[in-house]
Amino acid sequence: MDKNLLLLFDRPSEPVYVPKGEGKVSFEVPTNYLPKKYQPVAQRILSRFGEDSLSSVPIKPIAIPDLSLVLQLSRYDSFSLFIPAHRKMATRLTELFLGMRTIEDLLSLAAYTRDRVNPQMFIYSLSVAILHRDDTKHLSVPQLSEIFPDKYMDSQVFNRAKETANVVPAGSRMPIEIPLNYTATDVDPEHRVAYWREDVGINLHHWHWHLVYPFDGPRVAVNKDRRGELFYYMHHQIMARYNAERLCNGLQRVQPFIDLRSPIPEAYFPKLDQLVAGRAWPARPTNMTLSDINRSADKLRFDISDIELYRSRMLEAVQTRRVRNVQGGTQILDENTGIDILGNMMEASILSPDQTFYGDLHNLGHLAISYIHDPDHRYLESFAIMGDSTTAMRDPIFYRWHAFVDNVFTQFKDSLPAYNTQDLGFQGVTVQDIRITSPGSNPNTLNCHWTKSDIDLSRGLDFTPRGSVLARLQHLNHDEFSYSFVVNNTNNQEVTGTVRVFIAPKYDETGRALSFNDQRLLMIEMDKFTTRLRRGQNTVNRNSVESAVTIPFEATFRNLNDNRPSDSDLSNFDQFNICGCGWPQHMLVPKGTRQGYPMDMFVMISNYEFDRVNQAEPTGCRDGVSFCGLKDLKYPDARSMGYPFDRVARAGVTSMSDFLTPNMRVQQITVRFTDTIKARQPSTL
Repeated sequence: MDKNLLLLFDRPSEPVYVPKGEGKVSFEVPTNYLPKKYQPVAQRILSRFGEDSLSSVPIKPIAIPDLSLVLQLSRYDSFSLFIPAHRKMATRLTELFLGMRTIEDLLSLAAYTRDRVNPQMFIYSLSVAILHRDDTKHLSVPQLSEIFPDKYMDSQVFNRAKETANVVPAGSRMPIEIPLNYTATDVDPEHRVAYWREDVGINLHHWHWHLVYPFDGPRVAVNKDRRGELFYYMHHQIMARYNAERLCNGLQRVQPFIDLRSPIPEAYFPKLDQLVAGRAWPARPTNMTLSDINRSADKLRFDISDIELYRSRMLEAVQTRRVRNVQGGTQILDENTGIDILGNMMEASILSPDQTFYGDLHNLGHLAISYIHDPDHRYLESFAIMGDSTTAMRDPIFYRWHAFVDNVFTQFKDSLPAYNTQDLGFQGVTVQDIRITSPGSNPNTLNCHWTKSDIDLSRGLDFTPRGSVLARLQHLNHDEFSYSFVVNNTNNQEVTGTVRVFIAPKYDETGRALSFNDQRLLMIEMDKFTTRLRRGQNTVNRNSVESAVTIPFEATFRNLNDNRPSDSDLSNFDQFNICGCGWPQHMLVPKGTRQGYPMDMFVMISNYEFDRVNQAEPTGCRDGVSFCGLKDLKYPDARSMGYPFDRVARAGVTSMSDFLTPNMRVQQITVRFTDTIKARQPSTL
């Protein structure tokens, strides 16, 4: 019964009674479950489509709760969680799904609402409910790139895909190639990093993270351990990675979007269609300026001065290290929980101490930018891609806005006491040597290249013949590699340590060595794991595919040549969706340069006794835990996220060598890019 819920993700605009999946499973719905216009001819409709099914699932009639709120959004409108009215509707639908007593009742309500509510809102609310109900949290929702592929790839592909589905038999269909450069040319300097911003895996990560960590909705879904801090750290790491990518491509680091009344020089033309809404995503030409927003159709009205007011209140809280709460009291932003409180304030989650006073700073910034082309709805245009967490990371302005957001967090972190050598050290443990090994390559060299991978569009191609329709995407990838660390333990007993691995650029835009306080903000977390160190010398080995930051390659791309189960084989569905939240494995390493880009690899082994979180041993998937935490458990590291680089350096530290204690070591590495397309190789390590 629970697996049948996943069939409701199939072809979201097709009616529920049309057979679902390659197994052609039909839902036997009661007559009153059909839209009113079809109820008089229910028997003919149900018998017509029932003839095509290979198996059926009976839907039990239940008392349908009040849906008046969730039905206020048309099925053909765009949906955004940034819009408060949409958020309220989605929250109500999620609550209804969570409140169903049994899976059978949940399936009944989902079958009833599927053809009535907005498809994008339906998919979101059902996904959140599945992830947070005790009886369904073992299920893995399908990747959104398969449900709504129009959010991830060139709009021209869909006419070709429908032609292929209608003309070519399922077993003979060839993948549809999508060019790497389809949104612009390098005449626009920002396009040099479009391959990164528009990467399907990166955008899926952003969508899935916000699915696991919603900022509004039922408290059971929002109130997770260190949720606000994780909002800060996950986005901080995105900024560090993006800045490294820009430096590899000869661009300056991101300039924060601070003056909200100045023109935005960055343009973006997304080349995406909204298949559900039936229109193209709006573009933003160069040098457009934000305006006050007054859109009655979206129940949305705010001024740019409102954002500026919320910004000043947020900065005042950072400077005073105090926030006000709804009871009229104040709360200290301390070293342990301050960043968590700020994260919830910035995103205006329901955990914010005073949502009314501190407002909706992060989300209103997204909305103001996303409506820049039609702020008062005079042209009947919907929001642009900055208005949807699924697509926002494609736009260069996303990073300028989040550079401002990150700077607010950094100001708070910089006000905290610096870590001293006792905070950083591990008595008796010395890291003597660190290195990277990649087959067929020089030591301490990472190698990047292009790879082509396939995504199956068929789940999102409504009203077309069945069978896989593949889009072939070109994306960045790297050769697999391994770490090897030589560690000496002079303690009289075996000890346990946490190994923390980071890399960062060595030089700034002008070729000068970065200061420590600049370099620490560019530190990219590569891995974090525990290891036991016996007395004496130890060699610690770790494979890149084991990274605590990433999810496996197969969680993003389907490897159709590697024993992929059929879509009807739902018993194997979970293993090919593998939890889904985490940084994509193929984007673990920055692109580098053809001549070789110099970076510093930093390794630290901290004392696990101070890192330990006392809780039950996690079961199930542990992929992507650095960015996504553990399901239903506390974040598995008692240290501040980003430790030891989340605070300014102690007095006297100006370079990385000054910062090191014996349990740390730094090694220069080279990241080399080869402008060739290589097939993904099976693991050799």
